[in-house]
Amino acid sequence: MSPRKILVTSALPYANGAIHLGHLVEYIQTDIWTRFQKMRGHECWYVCADDTHGTPIMLRAEKEGITPEQLIARVHGEHSRDFSGFYVQFDNYHSTHSDETRFYAEDIYSKLKAAGLIEVRSIEQFYDPVKQMFLPDRFIKGECPKCGAKDQYGDSCEACGAAYAPTDLKDPVSAISGAKPELKSSDHYFFKLSDPRCQTFLREWTRQGSLQTEAANKLHEWLGDEGENKLTDWDISRDAPYFGFEIPGAPGKYFYVWLDAPIGYMGSFKNFCAKKGLNFDDYWKPDSKAELYHFIGKDILYFHALFWPAELKHAGYRTPTNVFAHGFLTVDGAKMSKSRGTFITAESYLTQGLNPEWLRYYFAAKLNGTMEDLDLNLDDFVSRVNSDLVGKYINIASRAAGFIAKRFDGKLVTEHLTEKFDAALPDLREVASEIAEYYEQRDFARAMRRVMALADQINQYVDQNKPWELAKQAGQDAKLHDVCSILINAFRILTVCLKPVLPKLAQRAEEFLNVAPLHWADAAHLLPPAHAINAYEHLMTRIEGKQIEALLAANRESLAAVPPAPTSDPQSPQRHAQHQQNAEDKMQSTNPISIDDFMKVDLRIARIANAEHVEGAEKLLKLTLDLGPLGTRQVFAGIKSAYDPATLVGRFTVMVANLAPRKMKFGMSEGMVLAASDPEGKTGGLYILSPDAGATPGMQVK
Repeated sequence: MSPRKILVTSALPYANGAIHLGHLVEYIQTDIWTRFQKMRGHECWYVCADDTHGTPIMLRAEKEGITPEQLIARVHGEHSRDFSGFYVQFDNYHSTHSDETRFYAEDIYSKLKAAGLIEVRSIEQFYDPVKQMFLPDRFIKGECPKCGAKDQYGDSCEACGAAYAPTDLKDPVSAISGAKPELKSSDHYFFKLSDPRCQTFLREWTRQGSLQTEAANKLHEWLGDEGENKLTDWDISRDAPYFGFEIPGAPGKYFYVWLDAPIGYMGSFKNFCAKKGLNFDDYWKPDSKAELYHFIGKDILYFHALFWPAELKHAGYRTPTNVFAHGFLTVDGAKMSKSRGTFITAESYLTQGLNPEWLRYYFAAKLNGTMEDLDLNLDDFVSRVNSDLVGKYINIASRAAGFIAKRFDGKLVTEHLTEKFDAALPDLREVASEIAEYYEQRDFARAMRRVMALADQINQYVDQNKPWELAKQAGQDAKLHDVCSILINAFRILTVCLKPVLPKLAQRAEEFLNVAPLHWADAAHLLPPAHAINAYEHLMTRIEGKQIEALLAANRESLAAVPPAPTSDPQSPQRHAQHQQNAEDKMQSTNPISIDDFMKVDLRIARIANAEHVEGAEKLLKLTLDLGPLGTRQVFAGIKSAYDPATLVGRFTVMVANLAPRKMKFGMSEGMVLAASDPEGKTGGLYILSPDAGATPGMQVK
């Protein structure tokens, strides 16, 4: 296999808050993938940076009585500490407030301007007369124009999910000063994403077969069908006062943070190239043979799969090879909550003494390369880590090492080990190629299941041969030596397969095995004859339930008194936390219904007998549902953005069977399929419900 040149990035964490476990889903996922590529011998670089510009940074620094530069320098240290604590190994971790990022922001802007893709327009927006500044949407609050809910942000309502312009709010106020904002005109700079050149390019780029199905569906929904022009131009400027880069030739106008944030990937890599002596152009010119991958959350797919490729293309740079989007983290089936202590920061996890590789393994066991949300079920977390890592994997080494040390001077057998190994555990030396394919596709969950199935097989070999009994029997030393040598080699192969996920544990295992750092190819062969291993020391402790209880208590205590700061940045931990808390409060205030009300709804198990696209419909799929003895129903479901029809056929789901039939443009809809989504409806996440195994069509859900 010829070496590949690969550049990998994760979304830039905003420098206005702490790293929490929700963020770590992405960075751990990316780190596992890049470590795997490096183990395979590829030239793979992983770069990232703090996202440091914007109004929230400016206001927080002002509140703390420090400069924005001082704030972002401090947060950069905190973020670096947290990532290091979870063994996230960036090749370069930089800042968007850098000379490199400024250079490429100005370069891209000037090339887009020369191409006629920048336009200046006068717009009206709210202005705070007390703070003497224009207000970003998230710094305006008022009454929702749709449902009348009070205290809503200027871009969307958290009560009804409606999206709107800040000028639509009733009784708006500034979230900064409390003053009534005034409407003022200002010249803003727009990237003309609606230009036919951008439209044509994006249709071609988004049709590449390697995009995730869910992402491709969502992008098609945003782009519309051939001949439609659904994309709007993008406002890339903000007015002073603002912390960021001033637009060349436009005094008092600054690049919007979302313009220079992805350009921060280029800035960080340029900074790394200068340190490492690499050629930047080898990775970023249009004819580059290198691969470029962005790992992101699904909530910022629009920026990374539409704005970003269009900017790069028309500024004369290469476009991403692929964009890998993942879902959000829930804890115990619900959004992270400060009141329950499940809004857990990386720092608190480490401070409480929990092993970061417990979380790395659990995330890996749940990540499958799709945009599905990932649930951290705390009971399952404890049992799975204890069972898989301690009870299965580490158990293999601990049951063999002592006998090798005490009975055989710490050395493995000298003769015919390969033949004996292959006879005892056939195909184990070939399995790494299968697991490598799962890693490549980011289906870490499948890789972990395969590794643990192998661990079960190896432990069955232990139970069949019972080395503890062989040690007591006269004349069985040779067999005992063979069995334990086979187990040590099997443990080494599993260590290779787990090393991208568990780098620190693998390092300790390498020290015990007395070997150089393991590479992927090492799984195909065994240790040399008479190889000496070192004394065994226990490699990992079990998780105790009281540790989880202490972690939740610590986060309830540390976060309960910290009000979230308003922010305009969608990646900000504070905004994410506020949305979660508001959602929780809404759930607690929902008006209860009686059991009689609930029993009026006839919920039934249905098998999806057929699923197909609906010509002319942007969001609908036509489903034929088999209800067993109740016959079939035709339902039009608004799930086109999330599902490929071919993947739905044969699946079981839940439907409302007694909903009055509804005459639609495309035909009669005879019910409703149940699906889950985030309360704001912004992420594109839709998940149809599925019953447990054993349910049959027509069964009633009670």
